[in-house]
Amino acid sequence: MDGRKNNGGHKTNGGRPKKADEDKLIQKLSQLDDAAFECLSNGIADGNYAFWNKFMEFRYGKPKERVDVTTNEESLNIPVISFYKTDEDK
Repeated sequence: MDGRKNNGGHKTNGGRPKKADEDKLIQKLSQLDDAAFECLSNGIADGNYAFWNKFMEFRYGKPKERVDVTTNEESLNIPVISFYKTDEDK
């Protein structure tokens, strides 16, 4: 490309697809809407958790992921820094 080592630039297939290409794909896939909804409802009716999970994620949003930080029973000592003056500092 421009002569730099490991530049990594790509002439094709790089970046976001063109809007026209996305619209064509959406138009093709929209023909399958009825079949997709039927498949989803059949999977839910059969009690398949994967179908139920996908439905809930798209209908109500995916729940926020939480990270549980454990300290292996060690205490955390985090200093608190105050950037404003209190009555004692005046």
